[in-house]
Amino acid sequence: MTGFLRQAAVVARRDFMAVVFTPTFLIFLLAPLFMIAFGVVGGTGASQIATNASKLTRIAAIVAPDEAPFIKGADERLRKLYPADLEPPELMVVPSHGAGDADVAAKLLRSTDVDHVAVLYGGLARPTIQHSGQGERSASYLAEIAERALRDRASGIASDAGISKPKIEAVAAKDASLRGRQVAAYGAVFVIFFLTLLLAGQAVGMLAEEKSNKVIEVLAAAAPLESVFLGKLVGMFGVALLFVTFWGGIAVAGLVAASSGGPTMFAPAIGTPIFLVLCALYFGMAYMLLGAVFLGVGAQASTMREIQMLSLPITIFQMSMFGLSMAAVGSPGEPVARIAEIVPFSSPFAMAARGATDPAIWPHLAAIGWQLVWVGIIIWISARLFRLGVLKAGGGPVAKLGRWLSGAGRG
Repeated sequence: MTGFLRQAAVVARRDFMAVVFTPTFLIFLLAPLFMIAFGVVGGTGASQIATNASKLTRIAAIVAPDEAPFIKGADERLRKLYPADLEPPELMVVPSHGAGDADVAAKLLRSTDVDHVAVLYGGLARPTIQHSGQGERSASYLAEIAERALRDRASGIASDAGISKPKIEAVAAKDASLRGRQVAAYGAVFVIFFLTLLLAGQAVGMLAEEKSNKVIEVLAAAAPLESVFLGKLVGMFGVALLFVTFWGGIAVAGLVAASSGGPTMFAPAIGTPIFLVLCALYFGMAYMLLGAVFLGVGAQASTMREIQMLSLPITIFQMSMFGLSMAAVGSPGEPVARIAEIVPFSSPFAMAARGATDPAIWPHLAAIGWQLVWVGIIIWISARLFRLGVLKAGGGPVAKLGRWLSGAGRG
């Protein structure tokens, strides 16, 4: 057993150094930085477009001079209830011209300098509100302003005053909020799935390259194939850990900085330190499961085209596991959550999400043991597929199937 592990460690160290000590690994390590930069540039452009559009959008109220203060007061009070991204367009109050208000409203709606999406005229008691195709909600807002303004005027309340004088105080929450737990759960599932799918797929490409240049045959002659398989899996997992450690450290530093400045939405029920440890463990379980499957797939393929043919169904299956885990996050404690926690390929994602919503620790100990059993099973199956695929000079089952379909292998 010691020799088996020593040989696996030699293969793991060889694969780790072959990947890490290359210029292309630095590009791969910094690839998320380029993605973030492109996202920031695109988001900034989209934000500027939205801001410029909101500056040129208006709603208008054509009212008598004695009604104008009440309209402005009602708008000021109601506008405070909306978040910044849902705030109604700026209100423009236009003096009434009596019988010509309908013409003024039509002119405003046809204006090309400023986009008036809704216009009110005809008095506060029985107003007429016209709106464009995108101004239905703004028309409803104008109707509510007219209602509030008319009530204030009838009650003799000043336009800028109210009856209630509340004292609003902010109180820090003692426990994690439900929303914060949901944010942590969804974030954990997405990050683990994304990293697993991004990093585990590298193993199959490296194996196909070594099959094409006969390096894998040299390794198979020097060590048992099981050692070679385990070593490659551990070596690529080391590369993945280096990638995750680099970006995980940056993410944790950002999380600590955000938490020190006030409340944060990241609030797992089990506690942030334990939750981060569990996420790391579940990432390892998910990577070992998917990486072992991808290595087994790579052993059966001789070309990149064959790898793509075999990898696509696995990716689709993994996407279904991701969807099952997301459904479990939305329904904690329900049967769908229990199913996601038991199924081996979705269990790491679902249990990471459970750590964000459930403070109990013992389910994670059981889940990690259950996942380790399945990691061993998948490695055992993939190692035998690895042996069958590597030692066949004529190619794996995919190559044989292709020759049969083309007629080369018939007869």
